[in-house]
Amino acid sequence: QVQLVESGGGLVQAGGSLRLSCAASGRTISSYAMGWFRQAPGKEREFVAAISWTGLITYYADSVKGRFTISRDNAKNTVYLQMNSLKPEDTAVYCCAADPKSSLGVATMLYDYWGQGTQVTVSS
Repeated sequence: QVQLVESGGGLVQAGGSLRLSCAASGRTISSYAMGWFRQAPGKEREFVAAISWTGLITYYADSVKGRFTISRDNAKNTVYLQMNSLKPEDTAVYCCAADPKSSLGVATMLYDYWGQGTQVTVSS
């Protein structure tokens, strides 16, 4: 079993930056693909970014491409999401997720383990 705990969310002005962290425990995630998803009030959960187990392959939603960067430190069992040039429409609860099959996909069903999420609020 893998437990995921996100941190780093908060309130930031438009144009600002935040760095989210996702710390895993219970099992090493070094062979898992990892993803970040977000859910805004009244909206469906949506894919944000994913990273392969090696860290060499990354994939982003069009809405965040060029502004967000996903990375990982397997030695620390941690995944990060650097968010720059934040916009009010980025406001959401951000969750990380782990895919033991390392599919590197965008569908939520591919991910077996989920964190509780961290709130990101971007003011205009």
